[in-house]
Amino acid sequence: MINLPSHRLPDLLRWFPTGAPGSAALTEHVLTTEAGRWWVDRVIQPRVIAAECGDHVLLRGDPQALAPHDLSVFADRSIEAAGRFLPLIGAAFDRVVPWQRVVYIKRSPVPATLAPRGVTVRRLNARDTRTLTTLPIAMSWIHRTWGGPEALARSGYAWAAFHNDRIVALACTYFLGTAYEDVACVTVPDPRLQYLALDCVNALGSDIAARGHTPSWTCSASNRPGRLLAWTAGFRPEREYAHYAVGKAAATGRVAVG
Repeated sequence: MINLPSHRLPDLLRWFPTGAPGSAALTEHVLTTEAGRWWVDRVIQPRVIAAECGDHVLLRGDPQALAPHDLSVFADRSIEAAGRFLPLIGAAFDRVVPWQRVVYIKRSPVPATLAPRGVTVRRLNARDTRTLTTLPIAMSWIHRTWGGPEALARSGYAWAAFHNDRIVALACTYFLGTAYEDVACVTVPDPRLQYLALDCVNALGSDIAARGHTPSWTCSASNRPGRLLAWTAGFRPEREYAHYAVGKAAATGRVAVG
């Protein structure tokens, strides 16, 4: 696969929809933030194109144009692709785990909540970069689609709950689309600070609405806490799909950079 800079991209409309919720907004996010990468099988009239951001990959086109080693650049990622790609994906990696996912859309208003004493809920800014870097490793995925903690802190698309100058809950726009903004949220495992995730999601949702966009939410079908939070925050199921968490490459090959 060839890593292609955005100014050399082909017309994307036939490859990816625009104005769609959930992970479908990944391509719009990459175009807007330049926080991801584009891959094609060839520069002129590509037969396969992939958008990569954070740990996510959207793969489109004709799988017969690729060999298994061509996908080695996507090791340890989550790949969303049509069923016709599954034999190729299965041959390319030592592990392929299907995950059922649910896309929700904000449908219902939620009454304003009041943060408990000693907790402040506010928008992140550049001065919060250092605090973001102190998040537990397990929570670091939250800023990967922006290119790191500094980029997320500066973006203006994240709200956090602070307790004793540390972040205990954070919600951000994970994928910034032209019509939808897909929301992600993390919280520290402290039962004394429960419900703060909802405060952050509500604050972010008001921001998204003010931008003329609609909040969406994507999580695993088996993620009961995530689904409960989405429902409590006024999100309702829109569609289901599967992506594939893959392991190490089963075969290696050269990666061309264009």
